[in-house]
Amino acid sequence: MKFTRREFIKGGVSAFTVGFAAPAFLSDLALAQGASDRNLVVLYLSGGNDALSMLVPYTDSFYYSRRPTLAVPAGNVLQIGGDSSGKPLGLHPRLTGLKQIYDQGQLALVQRTGYQNSSRSHFLGTDIWSTANPGNATGTGWLGRYLDTLPSPVDPLAGWSTVRELPRTLRSDKVSVPAIPNVAGYALQSPNTGVEATYSRTGLSALASHLPPERPHLSFVNGTAQAALATLDRVGSVATYVPTVPYPNTGLGQAFLAVAGAMVRGIGTKVFWVQTGGFDTHASQGVNQANGAYWGLMNTVNGAVGAFYTDLANHGLLGNTMILQFSEFGRRISENVSTGTDHGAGAVMLAIGGNVRGGLYGTAPSLNPSSPTLENNGNDVRYETDFRSVYAQVIENWLGTNSIPILGGDFRQPTLSFI
Repeated sequence: MKFTRREFIKGGVSAFTVGFAAPAFLSDLALAQGASDRNLVVLYLSGGNDALSMLVPYTDSFYYSRRPTLAVPAGNVLQIGGDSSGKPLGLHPRLTGLKQIYDQGQLALVQRTGYQNSSRSHFLGTDIWSTANPGNATGTGWLGRYLDTLPSPVDPLAGWSTVRELPRTLRSDKVSVPAIPNVAGYALQSPNTGVEATYSRTGLSALASHLPPERPHLSFVNGTAQAALATLDRVGSVATYVPTVPYPNTGLGQAFLAVAGAMVRGIGTKVFWVQTGGFDTHASQGVNQANGAYWGLMNTVNGAVGAFYTDLANHGLLGNTMILQFSEFGRRISENVSTGTDHGAGAVMLAIGGNVRGGLYGTAPSLNPSSPTLENNGNDVRYETDFRSVYAQVIENWLGTNSIPILGGDFRQPTLSFI
């Protein structure tokens, strides 16, 4: 009898407890078909990243008239050239590391990503980007559906979420991803020490070895426990990894450090999830101040991604790695009375990696309130590129499988060729 995680939970997960300081469920996460040596790292900026502060249209006069406090001065932006419409653009001045990656041709910025009738809601917006289904955002995640198409058996550590709560993006019908926010705490918790602790682990392994077909609940639990036990030593090896460069002592920096350790140690993980929050900048956004909120957010992203990129380059792993960044929406064009920005629509996505075709994709909006590139009475940036087109590019050209059944339609866009 086939037994899913959802059925197990419905049948009474509270009746069973395993002594692990680790995720409750470990199961299959498949390797990329035809791309088994590749790693995908999804970076989620939680809260709604202000695309116009990250990627600045510094020659647009309406950018300055509509953001008298928050606009980044033209002389401060890190200029990266013009897009296909000829509009000059620049990165936020704190993104010096990303600017270097861009200059090396390994950073792609996809402008004005989104979908029709943006929800402008944190919860619904996140679910839409996670499920890749604006019409029904209650289902499985787009990467979860990808995982469901792959054959088993697979390594129980083939996927890794560095946050405690499993993101909807990785939820599926058949498989689950371990959530390991702290590699040092991922261990068998026993009241014993030394050789007695070894006996405890051996005993638990023996108990979990029995998979009675007539008792599917117990069989499912024991199989999960076996998978957990099989991962302990490999995860433990990540905790001993010494990087080639220092990583920032931030949550995001330490998450990327764990990802790098897993890659260098070769423990089998291929799909990672990392995230950082604080992007819901309704007040005191502080785009230009060294101690400002958004300045600090860009510092966090730049430091963590920069260290990760350099570390992987030193190990010769850049060609096998891609970072894909998204946020649940962009923010409004005009600053509000609290010197912040409110929920908007069109966003910016980033792809970074050794095999990424860097550059600017899509066109920047004109911020004139009467421009057709805007919506909502000129308050928001209108989306130009369906975010599912970016996903389709990743699924087909990086993960190596057909995107149409996974995304529920053909969202492939020939001009979007960053991989």
